[in-house]
Amino acid sequence: MLQNQHIMGWGAGNPEPSPGRYDFRDLDRRMKMMSDSRSIPVITLCCAPDWMKGGTAGRTDWSKNHTTAPKREHFDDYAKLAATVAKRYPTVKHFMVWNEFKGFWNQAANRWDAEAYTELYNKVYDALKKVNPEIKVGGPYVPIDHHDPRIGTSEVSGPWGVVDQRVLDAIEYWIKHKKGAEFVVVDGATMTKEQEQPLPDEFGATAKFSAITTWLRQKSGDLPVWWAEYYVEPENTGWSEEKVAAVQATAMMEFARSGVTTALYWNPQKKPAGECHGCVWVPGRGDEMPMAGLLSGFVKWFPTNAKLEQVTTSDPKVRVLAQPNQMVMVNTTDAELTATVDGKPFTFKAYEIKWSQRGPPSRRRRRVRRGSGSRAAPRAARPSRTR
Repeated sequence: MLQNQHIMGWGAGNPEPSPGRYDFRDLDRRMKMMSDSRSIPVITLCCAPDWMKGGTAGRTDWSKNHTTAPKREHFDDYAKLAATVAKRYPTVKHFMVWNEFKGFWNQAANRWDAEAYTELYNKVYDALKKVNPEIKVGGPYVPIDHHDPRIGTSEVSGPWGVVDQRVLDAIEYWIKHKKGAEFVVVDGATMTKEQEQPLPDEFGATAKFSAITTWLRQKSGDLPVWWAEYYVEPENTGWSEEKVAAVQATAMMEFARSGVTTALYWNPQKKPAGECHGCVWVPGRGDEMPMAGLLSGFVKWFPTNAKLEQVTTSDPKVRVLAQPNQMVMVNTTDAELTATVDGKPFTFKAYEIKWSQRGPPSRRRRRVRRGSGSRAAPRAARPSRTR
């Protein structure tokens, strides 16, 4: 699995409190954790020291840090910091540039400042490539907001809503003016900007991920698509762990079908140990929760370019994703039901997820002896984030 860490914030302190004075203690600790857990490390180049934003050197105002971008006169300084990070951690070969266009909003024009972001991106891209031409760089990491389908129009829409055209315009500007990129990265949620509840429902709303991924691949010349964040549960829903996992599984099915290369699951973590809704592990103990098995299952059975096969289900309320050796099924209802999937009968509890082998028994035994790969994509990572 992948694990991702930001250079500043989300568990890491200021890496360059004053010009030329570095403090990598937090990043060193996080990178060691990634190495110890045998993950593929990824770094997000966000956020920036306050002195690059007009603040005082040696001080960090965390209340404003994440909402402010570096000033243009410090873009070169930020690119230098990015190169310093890349040199310090040579095992990291994937870098995402910035986070959600934070601070890149043109208030006067009421749109994203794609011009300023792309200028910063290009400087960072050049700096990273000078460190190691093999480094893979991605952007623009913009949030894909969408609205109620009754409000306006745009290039991408569906029963789940209408994507804000200003977002699409910003992505197209970056695609046209970037120096280069090895992947395109975005994030988003299934909830509209006007309503807390997904449309037409929590399961149908996950079709947004496929629609946007298809658009991104077409516009970018089929660059690999990364979802740096994806959210499917509104705040304070009271959903059970089973329902959370079921909706997440449906989202990852959309990732697989539309050809997403990488999907990062932002794992919540709470202190002290106690209930942890949607967590991968139990805080304080590390016991697996339902999301852990779901993520690792998709990593194992549905990697990049997995050969997907169509299978039939007698009940459309059971979603299914299949490849020649394995399939995963999801009951999208809050009631027990029985359905025939791929010619076999299954009984599901409410929101139950089931995995089932496919293919002749002799072939399955040979596959077990040979083992199976774990190169992941949609890759589901546990970013080092506490919230």
